Amino acid sequence: MVSKNQIKLITSLVQKKYRKQHELFFAEGTKVIEELLHSNFQLEHLYHTKPMFYEVSEIQKTLISDSDLKKISALTTANDCLAVFKIPQEKKIESNGLIIALDDIRDPGNLGTIIRLCDWFGISQIVCSEQTVDIYNPKVVQATMGSIARVTISYLDLESYLNDVKTEIFGTFMDGENIYKKHLPQEGIIVLGNEANGISKSIEEKITQKITIPRFGNLQLTESLNVATATAIVLSEFRR
Repeated sequence: MVSKNQIKLITSLVQKKYRKQHELFFAEGTKVIEELLHSNFQLEHLYHTKPMFYEVSEIQKTLISDSDLKKISALTTANDCLAVFKIPQEKKIESNGLIIALDDIRDPGNLGTIIRLCDWFGISQIVCSEQTVDIYNPKVVQATMGSIARVTISYLDLESYLNDVKTEIFGTFMDGENIYKKHLPQEGIIVLGNEANGISKSIEEKITQKITIPRFGNLQLTESLNVATATAIVLSEFRR
């Protein structure tokens, strides 16, 4: 059974201010929880509707009813488990290899997908502007499908960060160089911008290499690509 206080706490974690206050977040579903349990994330408590996660101490898990799980779930259709984890301290940014920089990404699904893509293409680090959606938003955690356990995400003043780096800074623009014809290095920073407005003017000034994914349609009427889709194409080319 889950108590009223536990329900109140868990449901409050949907909001960033309470995640920050309690230094907790939650994840739902067997796949995501398994990934987090086998990582450096520290489990606070696990709630499940059937026997599972036998490696977790009985002290740290509670068997609850389907109806109780629905009360604490952020999903339209509740899964069979939900786990609360402690938010870890941010790790130091390592200035080597390829780094993804996100300028004001607002959609949780996009951020979660970008994290999965970074995991797939071996990008271990993402730096985010302070306006970018919170990594511990339940929808972001869900969309990562566990990749949140293997990719380091940092939030910072993106303009100041790019000002101080000593490497090439790539940015995606409609008028950039054709990415398919450009020599791409194995080190550098790749900036991706807001879903509606792209890369902001202040960040654009820091870009040293503008690149574009060319349109091949005869009518050339498509306005832009979804930012997560663009990330997949860009990372594929950088890794080719």
